[in-house]
Amino acid sequence: MALGYVIFGIYVFCLFCILIYSLAQSHLTFSYLRSKKQKPEIVALPKVLPHVTIQLPIYNELYVVERLLRKVAEMDYPTNLLEIQVLDDSTDETVELTSKLVSEIAKLGINIKHIRRPEREGFKAGALAYGLKEAKGEFIAIFDADFLPEKDFFLKTLPFFKDEKIGLVQTKWEHLNKNYNVLTRLLGMALDAHFTIEQKGRNSNGDFMNFNGTAGVWRRECIETSGGWSADTLTEDLDLSYRSQLKGWKMKYVEEYSSPAEIPAFMQAVRSQQYRWNKGGAEVARKNLGSVLKADLPFHVKFHAFFHLLNSGIFLCVFLTAFLSVPLLYCFQQEFIAHWMVNLTSVFYVGFGLLFVFYWVSLRQRNKNAFMTTLNFIAYFPIFLSLSMGLSLFNSIAVIEGYLGVKSPFVRTPKFNIVGKQNGTKDNQYARSKIPVIAIVEGLLVVYFGCAIWFAIAHGIYGSVPYHLMLVFGFSGIFFYSVKHSVIRI
Repeated sequence: MALGYVIFGIYVFCLFCILIYSLAQSHLTFSYLRSKKQKPEIVALPKVLPHVTIQLPIYNELYVVERLLRKVAEMDYPTNLLEIQVLDDSTDETVELTSKLVSEIAKLGINIKHIRRPEREGFKAGALAYGLKEAKGEFIAIFDADFLPEKDFFLKTLPFFKDEKIGLVQTKWEHLNKNYNVLTRLLGMALDAHFTIEQKGRNSNGDFMNFNGTAGVWRRECIETSGGWSADTLTEDLDLSYRSQLKGWKMKYVEEYSSPAEIPAFMQAVRSQQYRWNKGGAEVARKNLGSVLKADLPFHVKFHAFFHLLNSGIFLCVFLTAFLSVPLLYCFQQEFIAHWMVNLTSVFYVGFGLLFVFYWVSLRQRNKNAFMTTLNFIAYFPIFLSLSMGLSLFNSIAVIEGYLGVKSPFVRTPKFNIVGKQNGTKDNQYARSKIPVIAIVEGLLVVYFGCAIWFAIAHGIYGSVPYHLMLVFGFSGIFFYSVKHSVIRI
């Protein structure tokens, strides 16, 4: 039974990693709540307004490019100090539509350019770097195609650059379609936690935070002195964020000001976004974690940077814990393993409880009624946690590829112009009909964990049943939506 002890050792290690990760998230929750007691920082616009450039990187955004360009053209900022770059790498009808819209907006006296590169080298990072060579702005604002920035975006963000050490100001994301379906509600929960507790908690505590790829303003000097945009990872935003902060630049997160955007509403889009974020995070960790640990930084900065850069690895721990829990049920007849599995169950519940508080506090910021917050949370959090477990295999593959340095192209998340509960993907040319192979594997895992429930009940190991029920629900939910959204347009 030596193999049983090896499996048990890996299982314990993964549980330990999940617990430490949960403790790190709890400290961010504490930092966030402490920051809420501070008075909001009051800053004013500089007397002499700087020249700013808006960069709009787009690639085959037929359904959202018009609303983006028209919204950006409404910016409340002197036109003689404003420049808009539409960095268009599209290969479909988006090119003709964008050209027409740019010409129309230019006639209004707005300095807007339709920029086409000879080759799509470096994907989004390459487009941003290409545009920066021609940009006139001292400050560079970036918006993805699904964002709808408010008119006063620069009036709210530029004042923070009074501190010459500030290299980036990041705003909070809001959601145009959070209540569209179950997936958008659950993804909204995850994003809200990031844009409240994680970003504000890190920033208020003086820890490293990250640019979220959009809805932020960079000081041009910061980009250039930090090595510029690089396409050697899938998350060029996280990469540049860490390189700039290692150079001594500071960042400012503005939770009070938000920029609305669209949440992926069907499984193909969710997978592409999750893959890019998790693999890219692993790539950035491989590239920059060593530099962070060697740098002359306070312990708390290194501690949170360590978990920030490695947070995508939590999916690998979640999946290994889940997968190995089944053979451990067979090994349960060994007294030593049985004793420790019962004791270690408390570790899972402690981690679960800490994450419960983390997400509850996030939801509480949007609902001042604690009772209603708790009711909504009880309804959605178990589903959120289960589906997160269901995505653990897919995300683990992305993370492993990132750690191993396996390269892959930048896959955009398709946008569909979904606002509220309106519109869908029925006639959308970017929607794919083929069921991914990984979905079949996820379907088989439903059977695998279902057998674990049967075995546990048959042998009286009832303590494992709730955990495996969550796994069955999570993987079956991911499998269901993968099939549904591949066959039936929503």
